[in-house]
Amino acid sequence: MADKRCFYDVLGVPRNANDEQLKKAYRSLAMKYHPDRNVGDEEAAVQFKEVAEAYAVLSEPDKRNVYDRYGHAGLNGMGMPDFNSSQSIFDMFGDLLGGIFGGGRQRGPRPGQDLGYELEINLLEAARGCKKSINIAREENCSECGGQGCRRGTRPAKCRQCDGHGAVLVSQGFFRIQQTCRACGGSGAIITDPCTSCNGRGRVSARRSIEVTIPAGAYNGLQFVMRGEGEAGAPGAARGDLICQIRVREHDFFKRDGDHLICQVPVTFSQAALGGDIQVPTLDGPITHTLRAGMQSGEYVRIQGKGMPNLRSQRKGDLVVVIAVETPRSLTKRQEELFRELAEIDHKQVSPQRKSFFAKLKGLFTTEEPEEKVG
Repeated sequence: MADKRCFYDVLGVPRNANDEQLKKAYRSLAMKYHPDRNVGDEEAAVQFKEVAEAYAVLSEPDKRNVYDRYGHAGLNGMGMPDFNSSQSIFDMFGDLLGGIFGGGRQRGPRPGQDLGYELEINLLEAARGCKKSINIAREENCSECGGQGCRRGTRPAKCRQCDGHGAVLVSQGFFRIQQTCRACGGSGAIITDPCTSCNGRGRVSARRSIEVTIPAGAYNGLQFVMRGEGEAGAPGAARGDLICQIRVREHDFFKRDGDHLICQVPVTFSQAALGGDIQVPTLDGPITHTLRAGMQSGEYVRIQGKGMPNLRSQRKGDLVVVIAVETPRSLTKRQEELFRELAEIDHKQVSPQRKSFFAKLKGLFTTEEPEEKVG
């Protein structure tokens, strides 16, 4: 026992380290010394086993208390795990390794792969919610052979290379590393009489129509999962999922800002100056809004409850109407007379806003002489 390093030093943690610190340290070192990352490096294999032993002791309160009092000698007879292979470490700490570099290999039939689909809708569909029928291509189990890949009435033969396990053990230092069997591709079986419908694949390509329900308030980038609508798994395993992502097309009139909508409404000089009723577009159709007198171009009004519904609460946002005062490009004779008359009035009666503007402009080019001090 004297040649064993201190377990705290092995993990690089203080003696008062908590569970989270221990997990973090172990995972970091396990990734560093993992056999799949250090092929042929016997020293890394030794350290991989060492950090596993250290974590196995320090992560269990009873063993840690004994180790803190008596050191390595106190662990005799306490049922320490025998990490004689890398797979034994994966079996014990697979939840922490999380499948990194082939650790924690999955047993049993392999589930189907997930599929992704981008579904485009317009803004009105996003506001009201809708149902869409989509057509996807995916792999299905062959109906002729049931996904086995062999001709009906026959069975796959057990792979002699791995004895039906789907994996073989290869030596690396004093570790034995589990690798996928190359002869059978990990299935554990060899097909000697393939199915003619799928050519021994066990899978056939098919297209399927699926109805997707889109909730009111859907937004660009929204994702939702349709369970069991992905690729077929191996016989006896679950299908994968279909992950649908929403893309909302841009609208000709409305811009979206969260649950609010923004639109620009043109008005004439007379409407902006005198106020009055204007037509405002909404997703439910045009409405009449009374504009206050004296509106300036670029100012806005807020109409509550005419925006987008919130995806969770379904409470609607607001409609922000930006006023754009239009300058007429062509005038009738009478309109030109009225504008000339207005121009003459503007020269005689300068508005406070224009007066302030010209006062500031004058200040940019006028330099006042400093007063001369006396005495």
